[in-house]
Amino acid sequence: METKDVVKEKYGQAALRVGAGGSSCCGSASAAKDACCDPITSNLYDAVQTGELPQEAVQASLGCGNPTALAKLHPGETVLGSGDGIDVLLSARPVGPAGKAYGLDMTDEMLALARENQRKAAIENAEFLKGEIENVPLPDNSVDVIISNCVINLSGDKDRVLSEAFRVLKPGGRFAVSDVVTSGEVPPEIRQSVLLWIGCIAGALQNDEYAAKLAKAGFEGIEIEPTRVYNIEDARAFLTGQGIDVNALAPRVQGKFMSAFIRATKPAACCAPGCCS
Repeated sequence: METKDVVKEKYGQAALRVGAGGSSCCGSASAAKDACCDPITSNLYDAVQTGELPQEAVQASLGCGNPTALAKLHPGETVLGSGDGIDVLLSARPVGPAGKAYGLDMTDEMLALARENQRKAAIENAEFLKGEIENVPLPDNSVDVIISNCVINLSGDKDRVLSEAFRVLKPGGRFAVSDVVTSGEVPPEIRQSVLLWIGCIAGALQNDEYAAKLAKAGFEGIEIEPTRVYNIEDARAFLTGQGIDVNALAPRVQGKFMSAFIRATKPAACCAPGCCS
């Protein structure tokens, strides 16, 4: 089974668990009240933010950061998010009635859950689209801000993803995403595990490589700011049960994986293909 098919299956199952009263990553209703139980996706949003949304939206979160808290959204802007929908719903409020928040996902179950949460939250300026981040179903130069949350890691063609992000952003538009990055070499056993790819680990780029790919796509003003560095005990949490020798590998990933807020800007005077309509 290809990585994309595994991602689709696992995220579809996560959405169904949430719909049945559980957590997207923990599975049970009892665990749901404590949010997620892994070190990457837990405790990302404050109570003020989560209090604005249906509980199902909070439990569906599979991100690694809180891009809406760092993107500095403004009234009237158009925002593009991806994944489970929590960031899309949170961003719809600051951009206001004159703005628009799009959500993109390739999984029918996640889209259905996101749309139901939108209905419960009575948010009218959001729209959820079916599609893939490698082929965004939006026109050139149509988005002010991209706020992807631990989704780019799931793609096997990150150059294509960043090229699409550049295409849909308006000149001067902002790339403001949360993702997992690495520092230093990562054991090949981690890279080869499809299940760990689903968890935003195996697909993580080195921070310098991420910056280089953004520059290749045409972005400028590139910044990578670590927001959470994972220690050995965190490593044990996400390596346990994956068919990997945890005791041997956990020390080798100490401090190498981190969640980061990644900023970049599409040049205001852009001359790249597709930049100007």
